[in-house]
Amino acid sequence: MNSIFCPSLWILQSVQCQDGSSFLKRASTDKLREVFLRYASIQKDGDHYMTSEDFVRKFLGLFTDATFNDESVRLLASIADTSKDGLISFAEFQAFEGLLCTPDALYKTAFQLFDRKGNGTVHYADFVDIVQKTELHSKIPFNLDSSFIKRYFGEKKERTINYVEFTQLLHDFHEEYAMEAFRSKDPAGSGYISPLDFQDVIVKVKRHLLTPVVKDNLIAVTEGHKVSFPYFIAFTSLLNNMELIKRIYLHATQGNRNEPVTKDELLYAAQTMSQITPLEIDILFQLTGALHQTGRIVYNDLNNISPEHYTKHITTRLAEIKAVESPADRSALIQILESSYRFTLGSLAGAVGATVVYPIDLVKTRMQNQRTGSFIGEIAYRNSWDCFKKVIRHEGVLGLYRGLLPQLMGVAPEKAIKLTVNDFVRDKFTDKQGVIAMWSEVMAGACAGASQVVFTNPLEIVKIRLQVAGEIAGGAKVRALSVVRDLGLFGLYKGARACLLRDVPFSAIYFPAYAHTKSLFADEDGYNHPLTLLAAGAIAGVPAASLVTPADVIKTRLQVVARSGQTTYSGVWDATKKIMAEEGPRAFWKGTAARVFRSSPQFGVTLVTYELLQRLFYVDFGGSHPTGSVVTKPKAIDETTLKFSPDHIGGYRAAVPLLNGIESKFGLYLPRFGRGTTTTTTKTGS
Repeated sequence: MNSIFCPSLWILQSVQCQDGSSFLKRASTDKLREVFLRYASIQKDGDHYMTSEDFVRKFLGLFTDATFNDESVRLLASIADTSKDGLISFAEFQAFEGLLCTPDALYKTAFQLFDRKGNGTVHYADFVDIVQKTELHSKIPFNLDSSFIKRYFGEKKERTINYVEFTQLLHDFHEEYAMEAFRSKDPAGSGYISPLDFQDVIVKVKRHLLTPVVKDNLIAVTEGHKVSFPYFIAFTSLLNNMELIKRIYLHATQGNRNEPVTKDELLYAAQTMSQITPLEIDILFQLTGALHQTGRIVYNDLNNISPEHYTKHITTRLAEIKAVESPADRSALIQILESSYRFTLGSLAGAVGATVVYPIDLVKTRMQNQRTGSFIGEIAYRNSWDCFKKVIRHEGVLGLYRGLLPQLMGVAPEKAIKLTVNDFVRDKFTDKQGVIAMWSEVMAGACAGASQVVFTNPLEIVKIRLQVAGEIAGGAKVRALSVVRDLGLFGLYKGARACLLRDVPFSAIYFPAYAHTKSLFADEDGYNHPLTLLAAGAIAGVPAASLVTPADVIKTRLQVVARSGQTTYSGVWDATKKIMAEEGPRAFWKGTAARVFRSSPQFGVTLVTYELLQRLFYVDFGGSHPTGSVVTKPKAIDETTLKFSPDHIGGYRAAVPLLNGIESKFGLYLPRFGRGTTTTTTKTGS
């Protein structure tokens, strides 16, 4: 059977079903029948049937090698073939689809594999038959006449096991297998085995729990000493309980996935979990110590050790490119290409974000440019809502988008350079464990804010003059090119100091706030749903946008053309003094609400678009990727990429991961290769 259970590209998404307890939404009968008929190759008495090969090889896409093991194919097909006659009817096909939608589908699928007679119970002979066909039994035979087996099937092995009892048997059997394997390597009963025997047992019995990091360091963690039975049990228990270890870590760090934790801190947090022993914690730090000698662990270390789940969140990738084989292959050219890739996606994301909130930005600009104390009758808008209504009344809906074109022409490189520089600087400050200090996050954001001013200032001054042009009744229509010609090159950078004063602290606040808010919103596996990305981006924009409003007001006053009778300003300090003297401190906070309502959703939309584009158009440059884009887990051993077929509808979206999960969770690996045969079975009595 194709191992391992979780693909690197198409990953099962847990979707709540409207049917109640189901995890996947059932497919309609008509669509299921259409799919079924597409693969059913046998027709008897007007009914269609699937053969074992139709179901496993053609429909599910498993065992596609020419030298497939036909015995394994028949065993897997028998899970859906409840009548056990070698053919799968539509009723059986539909029933299995429903089973795949249940919360305990993995155990039910395994149960139907062992239920060879299809009567809802497992007999000793059936259990033995399946176990003896597994690859593990061929390498380390299990004593099927042991006291463990007799406790479940009785002294004479005549007792049958129902479904709920079977679930416990399957769980306990796998742990018993590990202990029996240890005993086979310790015939003298000393309680110790050699490091090589330890490696051999773990690789064969627990291979479904091994990530490359663990497998490569099995000898290293023993430090050349013999392995005791308690150490062996603690090691296997640790691998089984890695998800619990993650919860303990998050409890110790209050949800922070980047905070380093010492052994003592983790031991203290583990006191509430009686399943985790100090010996298991010791082994955990031995494993991480093989990677780095810091004496501390972070969440990413646990991901490197933790085995994958058979279910993960799905992100449909429209493209997937692997630019380098490993991070060690990252050349200067690859890093330039990575920045260009980010710049391109950042441009698209920035354009989307700017378009969504542009009407709010126009209202904000007009409110900030509205002055008091210059001459009578100048107050045009009572508040932001009044401004919004008057723009539509006098200029039409399109008036809300006055100046959008130059905004889009400028916002693309502006947002792109900001996002690219922030990612670039964060990458440089992030250590091998994926940890970045808070001051480094602030520095990365500040660098991003400073870099964008090259594009921001010309963009802002042209945009602002176009936005306020509509306030002059009967005035000549102002165009972007005429504004650029009037200003000249140096004029485009008028107010650049105020722009720096606004953009540097904004980004220094925004990006760290976004990263930490996003982390808080991630699920227990570190995955961020797009809605949590949007929320994180919007929330982070509130303090960032509001706190730099005074600088934004000053920049607006410097960049707008003062009309007759209005105060003019020669620079940042001159504007600060005159605004304070003529309008008071409250003037510095004009348009705060509009700025927050514009910047907060704009950056929320921009960041969620930027990250989703990186998920959809995935390119592996050997560097970092946005956190939360997938459930962050390393590839497991012998992973085979699984293709998601459009014919896998309803519960069948879970079929391949679940069938592989029988191997990965329970270690029941069936032989993949053997003599490929084509057999045709007919319905009894047909």
